[in-house]
Amino acid sequence: MRFFRLLKILAVAFRFGLDEFFLSQGRLHALQPLVKLATFWRRLEKPRGERLRLALEALGPLFVKFGQVLSTRRDLLPEDIADELAKLQDQVPPFPSSIALAMLEQVYGKPASEVFHKFETEPIASASVAQVHMAVLHDGTEVAVKILRPGIAPIISHDVALMETGAWLVEALWPDGKRLKPREVVVEFARHLNDELDLMREAANCSQLRRNFLDSPLLLVPEVYWDYCHSNVMVMQRMKGTPISHVAKLREQGVDIPKLARVGVEIFFTQVFRDGYFHADMHPGNIFVGSDSRYIAVDFGIMGTLTDEDKNYLAQNFLAFFRRDYKRVAQAHVEAGWAPKNTRVDDFETAIRAVCEPIFDKPLKEISFGHVLLQLFQTSRRFNVEIQPQLVLLQKTLLNIEGLGRDLDPDLDLWTTAKPYLENWMSEQIGWRGLVRRLGKEIPNWAVLLPQFPRLLHHALSDNRAQMLEERMAELLMEEKRQSRLLFVLALLLATLLLWHMW
Repeated sequence: MRFFRLLKILAVAFRFGLDEFFLSQGRLHALQPLVKLATFWRRLEKPRGERLRLALEALGPLFVKFGQVLSTRRDLLPEDIADELAKLQDQVPPFPSSIALAMLEQVYGKPASEVFHKFETEPIASASVAQVHMAVLHDGTEVAVKILRPGIAPIISHDVALMETGAWLVEALWPDGKRLKPREVVVEFARHLNDELDLMREAANCSQLRRNFLDSPLLLVPEVYWDYCHSNVMVMQRMKGTPISHVAKLREQGVDIPKLARVGVEIFFTQVFRDGYFHADMHPGNIFVGSDSRYIAVDFGIMGTLTDEDKNYLAQNFLAFFRRDYKRVAQAHVEAGWAPKNTRVDDFETAIRAVCEPIFDKPLKEISFGHVLLQLFQTSRRFNVEIQPQLVLLQKTLLNIEGLGRDLDPDLDLWTTAKPYLENWMSEQIGWRGLVRRLGKEIPNWAVLLPQFPRLLHHALSDNRAQMLEERMAELLMEEKRQSRLLFVLALLLATLLLWHMW
């Protein structure tokens, strides 16, 4: 089966002229005339990025999803290809309702009609990994039931294996292959897919985000009904709202659109800097607006996490950008260990200035936050800066949020909206409030450790004394051996003298 799948991939690649990516230069350049002769019948009139997008669409939903992930790696891809891949839409036909009902019966051990008071057999949404049906529990609670596609795991396993082979070939045969890190991209893609294949993990993601924003006036996250959840099925609260892309309808409902755009930015920075845990797939299809003008999030398969060090690095960089302190940006990279320690900070500073100064000459509302990060990633590559996976995921989410905000309000000034939030966060981290907060986190640990301190000290001293005794005994043994050897030599010498005298 894998062999025939490989043949199909090769056929699609040649049909859309993807061979030009590999044969235009490097070791395979000599094969170009032969391939042209074998494919004389084709007419390649469309740009390479568009042809790559069409090829991925022809190969099916998994490759479409791979193209979507690949489009987020703008730090690695040429701009024309990244722009085209960003257009990919994951619109997949649903699988038959009879199969969905059979899967539910397999999971619960009884028909769906006994598990749910009402179950709508027609799905309301369908994607490459799962589809969603509406249902009602026996207590009248309206829920959404997400069901994993049947047989998706082996299909994904086969296709990912082929992608890994293709990535290895790209890295081995294409001059730019190693710089583009295709194997790392495939590994990252496979990790996200594995997360999405376990709906219990997605349910846990949803539950965590809901807890972070419980009773929040900004964001509404559905409740998970754990008694009905399984690795193949996720049941959560049904959310009713208007898709955020339906701007005209939102205006009719009296929603303040500019305020909605600003709230989206606030939600993003709250997730990133307060919680270090963010929804990493915030495209318009996953965002709705409730009757109370709150954002509603759905689809929690991809979540991003940040450490305190990541958050501190990001905040320092963002504030340095706002203040045009490019030296601080360069120093932050080196201090974080992402740029080599021997990096010349002044050279790095000059390169960053060359990127940012032309941008800052524009009105603030015309500046793309995401575009600035993209150009900085590309500049960083020249200085062997390691691009952290969690920051690439963050950049992708930031681009989504910025695009979403500008669609709602073309005059949205992301910089001005974000700056007070970042400055407040930094003051809480660095100032006396940050000290008090950190002390508050550590005091419970101290309360546990302090009563144990005398015993721990006694053990440490006892261990140290035992070690000293062992070392002293070893010294005595060595001294004894040395003295024994000396006595033996003296006795031997004495015996020799006596024998010589008797002779």
